[in-house]
Amino acid sequence: MTDVTDGVLHTLFRSDQGGHEQVVLCQDRASGLRAVIAIHSTALGPALGGTRFYPYATEEEAVADALNLSRGMSYKNAMAGLDHGGGKAVIIGDPEMIKTEELLLAYGRFVDSLGGRYVTACDVGTYVADMDVVARGTRWATGRSPENGGAGDSSVLTAYGVFQGMRASAQHLWGDPTLRGRKVGVAGVGKVGHHLVDHLRQDGAEVVITDVREESVRRILDRHPQVTAVADTDALIRTEGLDVYAPCALGGALSDASVPVLTAKVVCGAANNQLAHPGVEKDIADRGILYAPDYVVNAGGVIQVADELHGFDFDRCKAKASKIFDTTLAIFARAKEDGIPPAAAADRIAEQRMAEARGH
Repeated sequence: MTDVTDGVLHTLFRSDQGGHEQVVLCQDRASGLRAVIAIHSTALGPALGGTRFYPYATEEEAVADALNLSRGMSYKNAMAGLDHGGGKAVIIGDPEMIKTEELLLAYGRFVDSLGGRYVTACDVGTYVADMDVVARGTRWATGRSPENGGAGDSSVLTAYGVFQGMRASAQHLWGDPTLRGRKVGVAGVGKVGHHLVDHLRQDGAEVVITDVREESVRRILDRHPQVTAVADTDALIRTEGLDVYAPCALGGALSDASVPVLTAKVVCGAANNQLAHPGVEKDIADRGILYAPDYVVNAGGVIQVADELHGFDFDRCKAKASKIFDTTLAIFARAKEDGIPPAAAADRIAEQRMAEARGH
């Protein structure tokens, strides 16, 4: 830790209500690297989580994001049945402007200095090629290219896991684990969303899509002429007869503005942090809408990168991702038993697993 301002430290300790084990503030003057590595928990094993490269306005904002994201990874990894705790790193700056080989190597050395307590991977602003460079500075980098011993793009298994969560939602609500004949709206058909559409069409679902990128919409319509596109997310969530809404783009999709006008009976998508603020999950439940917690159903990607540490095997990973179906059903059952929303039930199950690992 170098050149840490009192303001950053004050913010760190004031805002850390999640009981983080370790937070490392990193700086390498030569490359311009400024980063935060947050380890929330190692109760279940080494902390695992991606590296976000983003132009934060302040160091305090970067610290807050690292704390929130790493805590979320503890819950995601616990619910995925992985022997990993939660961690996350953020690199401060515009990746289009300052990302260099020298900076990524310096970051890799900081990761390595933690001795395996934190295992990194891709996130917003970082890609497979970046992890290949980071891996030259540490053995604790996953999400690498197949040519460098990694698994490559994790979006395939992420979409597969979301589809399993959607099948579980259908089983719970309609008594049949299929989307055949159901109308599903997918917001965001990029890396993950376009694979999800493939699964849905193969299962016989009627699919409606939207995306801010016209080329992404065109790719889907060219491959699946039966799919319908609408102008924007607002039009999608108001679509008449919609059975399932799948947010697969930005976070905060479930908000005070969107929840009251949702026509879908189920929400199950790949986007992270779908609940705009605490309490939204109750609003969803009060409307009789079934919510499949995002960090449960989108865990296919982290299942894949975790497997790299043992020598990647796609079939083994797919088998683990298939269990998202059973996990999602267990959450719905716990929610019904405890009289709470599914998001709260998922948190309870994850917290129980972490507490048991700590021996209390």
